[in-house]
Amino acid sequence: MSSLTHLNANGEAHMVDVSAKSDTLRTAIAQSQVELTPAIVEAITDNSLPKGDLFATVRIAAIQGAKKCSDLIPLCHPLPLSKITVDIELQGNSLVISALCKTTGKTGVEMEALTAASVAALTVYDMCKGLDKGMVIRETKLLEKTGGKSGDWSTND
Repeated sequence: MSSLTHLNANGEAHMVDVSAKSDTLRTAIAQSQVELTPAIVEAITDNSLPKGDLFATVRIAAIQGAKKCSDLIPLCHPLPLSKITVDIELQGNSLVISALCKTTGKTGVEMEALTAASVAALTVYDMCKGLDKGMVIRETKLLEKTGGKSGDWSTND
């Protein structure tokens, strides 16, 4: 069990000690997609959602999600995030949400970016469910990460 980083010698879950690691610049970009119904696409296009400004609300929710990641994922380290950027684009009948998180620290920001994208997608559902509950959240995934001991990684590699 010693090869599993989040288990101690007794097989118990624990937070990894990163204190000996060097601080490096780290970034991560994650994406979620929400498949929308025609009624929701029309309301977004017409800017007529009953709950208000979808894009502003989703962007704020994603930022809050990234900042609260360590409160939600039990073994994540709390990180001092230096940047969170959220891009939202309507592509056909899908809303594509990309979240970038950046820090200088001892551990990566992949979970923060994934949490931001996930919370954003859930917020889309919440904002639009009054029109139609037939939305589907799809393909939450890491697109790329930079920095740290393992180096850079991208879905394009």
